[in-house]
Formats: sequence, structure tokens, C-alpha cells
Amino acid sequence: MTSTTVHLAVYDTFADWETGHITAHLTQNGFTVRTVGPTTEPVTTMGGLRIRPDLALDELDPADSRMLILTGAHLWDTGDDLAPFAAKARAFLDAAVPVAAICGATAGIAREGLLDDRAHTSAVPFYLDATGYKGGEHYRDADAVTDGDLITAGPTEPVAFAREVFARLGVYEGEKLDAWYRLFHDSDASAYEILSP
Repeated sequence: MTSTTVHLAVYDTFADWETGHITAHLTQNGFTVRTVGPTTEPVTTMGGLRIRPDLALDELDPADSRMLILTGAHLWDTGDDLAPFAAKARAFLDAAVPVAAICGATAGIAREGLLDDRAHTSAVPFYLDATGYKGGEHYRDADAVTDGDLITAGPTEPVAFAREVFARLGVYEGEKLDAWYRLFHDSDASAYEILSP
């Protein structure tokens, strides 16, 4: 395993559009993205794509990773099937390895208690309130929020989510990070010149 490996959690009903920018730009910038599933059996995304995970969740060690990325999925709100992924997120944060969660994954990590004392965002405050978590005072009405090693974003903000991941991993910084965001979020064609090699 290299120090440039990022792990992307995949599970049935995985919201496949939420990390497209992240995975494409990480791999174009020297990172390796490895998928991690409940097991190594194939999963089916919300978009109907079948993915065979590179490794099973119980094989994942935070020491082998630069970041764990958790996306939304219907399963976050319909039972405890994905609770082991939230527990793994705790293990990552305890090891000072970043975690990024978007959409329904924010509810999963809220149930795990990971948002009780960290600034965060999600779809809307009452979505997280329904989890019974104790972090309501730390909720921020923002596209995406980074608090130390934890990144959160709402379901409509995959580009802002990617921006925070890139900033945390040092993929793009400063003017280049701003240009990337303007290009992909605002369709600002003038930003392309800054990104061009």
C-alpha cells in the first residue's frame, strides 16, 4: 500500500454520482483509489452499476490509507447494515486519518457520535436531528465543512465536497483549488487557463 491510497466505501445503493469528481481528479494527480465493501462480493450502486470491491471492510487498516470516503446510500436510513462503515470512520479519526462523508453517510456518522463535537453539515438540520445525535449546535448551513480530519457535505454538493477533499489531501491548493471549483461548480471557463499545465 502506498501513502497515496484513498479508500472509497462502496455498498448497495451507493450514490455513485457523489464522488465522480473526486475519484477522477485523485487518480489524475498520482493517487490510487481503492474500493472497500462490506465483503468483496459485488455491490450495486443507485445508478445500477455493479462494483466488485478491492477489499472487505474488515481488511481495511487506517494506517494503509490517506482518507476514507463515505457516500450516501438508501441503506444509511433503512437499518444498521452500514453501521460498520461508521465504526470504521471512528477508527480512522481516532488514528488521525481523515474521513469525508456526504449525504446519508453524514447520518451514519452522526449515529456513531462523530458529529457531536465537530463542525459539520448535511442535507438539513432536521435530517441529522432524527438520528438522535447531540451535535446540533455544531451544524453549519454550508455546502461543505471541514473540521480537522472530518469533511461533511450535503447531497447536492458533490463539487464542494470534492473541493474540501482536494484541499485536505493537497491535490489542489490556493489559486488552483479556487479555479478548479469555479470551473466545475460555476462553469467559469476562464478558470481553465489556471488549471492548464
